[in-house]
Amino acid sequence: MQLDTQFMLTTFLHVLQGIPVTLNIVVVTLLCAAPLGFLMAVSKSGEGKIGRRIIAAYVSVIRGTPVVLQILFLYSLLPTVLNYLIKGVLGLSFNIFTIDPIFYAYVVFILNTTAVLSEVFRSALSTVNKGQLEAALSIGMSAPQAYVRIIIPQALVSALPNICNTTVSLLKSTSLAFMMTVKDITAIAKIDASFGYNYLEAYLVIFVVYIFLCSGVQGVFHLTERGAAAYKKPAVS
Repeated sequence: MQLDTQFMLTTFLHVLQGIPVTLNIVVVTLLCAAPLGFLMAVSKSGEGKIGRRIIAAYVSVIRGTPVVLQILFLYSLLPTVLNYLIKGVLGLSFNIFTIDPIFYAYVVFILNTTAVLSEVFRSALSTVNKGQLEAALSIGMSAPQAYVRIIIPQALVSALPNICNTTVSLLKSTSLAFMMTVKDITAIAKIDASFGYNYLEAYLVIFVVYIFLCSGVQGVFHLTERGAAAYKKPAVS
């Protein structure tokens, strides 16, 4: 069997056009999911039993179901139901099927990443002695000030490795965005391959592209971890 190197080169150049779409999904997802996940982690560590149970149920459902199934539900089933409610029940003329598919991708990945990060942040917060928060409150700091100045900087160091793993996992999961007709890396490669059935070559191309992207993300987090943990090093006298 001989690989079509010319096709691979052409597809590689086409796939590069999908990298901004993939990275856009990753960045938007993290920017939305990180604060939501942190708030859920703080709430889960609090004393409200009802809030803790709701969050635990949410995390259990999201992490206990495949991403593919969530995509099928949110992209295929939910719009049909909403379209019926909007037009059949409310009598409005809004066409929900005109919504850009990338917004469905945002929703799917934000829901997933929020659930994962809530556990990451909860675990990181547990590494910080609660006495530090109590001490901060006792000297007149508000709870937000105590978290921003004392708790979060320490917890972030512990959380960074898991945040890196979550980001890499999210980056790989965005390959499923093609199921929502989003023209990301995988979608472009599959479209190119469909003309001449060069699927092996197309998959090899995106295999290499994802390796480089994931390695780049890991490199960035490695440098960030080194910088964030610098304060732990003993001062040189």
